[in-house]
Amino acid sequence: MGHWKDKYVIGITGNIATGKSLVRKMLQHLGAYTVDADGLAHQVMAPNAPAYRPIVEWFGKWVVGQDGRIDRERLGSVAFSHPIALKRLEDITHPIIGQAIDTLITRAKHKIVVVEAIKLLEGDLASKVDAIWVVDSTPEKQLERLMQTRGMTQLEARKRITVQNPQSEKLDAAKVVIHNNGDPSETFEQVKSAWDRITGATPASQTTDTIRMVVVNPQAGTTATRKRELKEIKIKRPKPSDFDAIARLINTTKNKNLSKADIMISYSETSYLVAESANDIVGLIGFVVENLITQSSEIAIPHDVPIESVLSELIKEMEEAADALQSEVSFIYLHAKDSQEVIGFLTSKLGYNLLERVEDIKFPAWREALRSRPEGTSILVKQLREDRILTPF
Repeated sequence: MGHWKDKYVIGITGNIATGKSLVRKMLQHLGAYTVDADGLAHQVMAPNAPAYRPIVEWFGKWVVGQDGRIDRERLGSVAFSHPIALKRLEDITHPIIGQAIDTLITRAKHKIVVVEAIKLLEGDLASKVDAIWVVDSTPEKQLERLMQTRGMTQLEARKRITVQNPQSEKLDAAKVVIHNNGDPSETFEQVKSAWDRITGATPASQTTDTIRMVVVNPQAGTTATRKRELKEIKIKRPKPSDFDAIARLINTTKNKNLSKADIMISYSETSYLVAESANDIVGLIGFVVENLITQSSEIAIPHDVPIESVLSELIKEMEEAADALQSEVSFIYLHAKDSQEVIGFLTSKLGYNLLERVEDIKFPAWREALRSRPEGTSILVKQLREDRILTPF
């Protein structure tokens, strides 16, 4: 335990497109509190956020798009082409981000905290963390990811890779190196192994997957279309042995064709909670907590299961997990084909509101998160806490 009392802080770094975010999400899934420093950089540049005005004044109004937001592609084209411009951008944003990181770590309820930062070694954060993890990947894989996931041309991608400090410098400082060149399941095995060394976990000492047991009110949720009677529900985190059942549930309720391998890949990035009754999985929710924002686009409940009994417990546990991660807001995305009963229950019983217009969301960072929602979905929103880390001024 170092700079932060009673916390073991891991700093994750690695050059662009090596897979830092994937490893951070895996560690969150395993039980760490995680901070995305690069994601915070986007938030501090939002309109009226602390870094917005200084950036516009220094780089010029041409970096502002028609929507009033800083166009990160325009800003990046300058910052990553001129060392002086990049240093100025970092001088503006890093102190604000550093203060936010300190606040988040101090408030975190978790004993193990993970901070992802591409510039970890270039600042004073490296001297504060207890261990440095470096995510490594081949230049060919980096290039492929930048072109496929970010739509860059080969020339743009190579420019982004070569402008950064050598990956070898990061590897020399690493306590743990995670190689991320292949299947995400292979990466997860490396992360899990390193995590177990920290926590001292063994198959015999690992905690149960069960979160809690709930006795079901036999009158709850009885409708003409939902006939099954549930006496008891177990809310739990799924294990690999549950993946076949999860795939079947999603395939049946969503008309998909997922395999156990598909669930394994998704499991490395997404937090899942399942409801089990009489050894049968009767409900599922998948969610991600990123940059203090919770997003869920996967709710699966069979048509013959009483929705009130199952969904209320899944949502309750998701929100408790989100609260532990200091999430400010919860967004749930539902396709039109999803039951209107789900939307009605969320809005009438669980405190969610159906969002008619994205513009009605007052915080820029929250609006930004909505850009990643699946197309053609309804948005349900619930504010989880009043206090905010990066309050605009």
